[in-house]
Amino acid sequence: MFDLTLTDYQKDIQQRARDFAQTELLPGVIDRDVNEEFDMSLFKKLGDAGLVGLQFDKKYGGHGNDYFAFTLAVEELSKVDSSFAISFAIASTFATVIDKFANEEQKMHCLPRLCAGDALGCFALTEPEAGSDAGSAQSTAVRSGDKYILNGTKKFITNSVVADYAVIVANTDPSKGSKGLTAFLVDLKETPGISIGHIENKCGIRSARVAEIVMENAEIPADRMVGEEGRGFKYALTSLNYGRLGVAAQGLGLAEGAFDICKDYIMERKQFGRRICDNQYMAFRMADLQVDIEMARLLLYKGVWKQQTGQDFAADASKAKLACTNLAMKVTTECVQSMGGKGYMREQHVERMFRDAKITQIYEGTNEIQRLIIANALFK
Repeated sequence: MFDLTLTDYQKDIQQRARDFAQTELLPGVIDRDVNEEFDMSLFKKLGDAGLVGLQFDKKYGGHGNDYFAFTLAVEELSKVDSSFAISFAIASTFATVIDKFANEEQKMHCLPRLCAGDALGCFALTEPEAGSDAGSAQSTAVRSGDKYILNGTKKFITNSVVADYAVIVANTDPSKGSKGLTAFLVDLKETPGISIGHIENKCGIRSARVAEIVMENAEIPADRMVGEEGRGFKYALTSLNYGRLGVAAQGLGLAEGAFDICKDYIMERKQFGRRICDNQYMAFRMADLQVDIEMARLLLYKGVWKQQTGQDFAADASKAKLACTNLAMKVTTECVQSMGGKGYMREQHVERMFRDAKITQIYEGTNEIQRLIIANALFK
């Protein structure tokens, strides 16, 4: 039976993430957005606060496989700084691939540093001509003795500018299409032939660093191949299911954060001799948004519950991603409008949340792709 009761541990993580967001993220969030700066020291503080590695085994420095706790942390962080939250979530997507498909030596190479907050990871699948059709990735990995030679360009890779590690998916047998894709664990900053290309100037999530990864005859030791050759696309699809739950949590947190700011504002702001919230139209608008938030939260938590209990959660992750990210766009738009000119100003935060919300409908599979996944599950 679907149970939403949080454990004492999950409640503690939720509160600690909420406190971290208010004390550590809020003071500099506007400056980081304006200057497009990712502060690695904040990620280290997140690790010191015991909020990194929640869903991974203790032998790797994790906290014992609680994905629900991780989702709650992403949600709370996103209420204040969704750029930071998505960098955290993407690092966890990288770690999920390693945790599920890598060998023990590969896990020990990177997971302890990640779980401590000492390093970041990224997941490199998207290419200039392979976005929604990720299986058509053209980057190549050619075996040469005890190495693979990687060539190609990865596009729109979150964390790439600051990450220490990457899972890079390249084709070891282009004649097989997606069945030739293979995953590699790469030390991003230390591998000759790998460089950061164009750094994106984004509408939102501006402090999350997004860029190209360029591979020019980059030599990767053969023992850094993750799992089996030709299984990289399967690994990618698995990781995307987890990533969609993270993005859904980001969308939910964005909606909740904007809603709370707007609620406080219209309770205090007076026009025509009374508070804005005393206008029935405004009160009903906020009531409808609160209902939408609660419905989206249930979809997300159900998806996470199914993952946590070992059930197939792929369609549920797509439903949660679709609902929560559409919610984020709707709520942030309504909140900017409800706050009028004030809502359009940076110091009120909702305009940043409005900009951040749009990308949630696009990455980790566009919402059109989510509808395709849901429909395929419905009519299979």
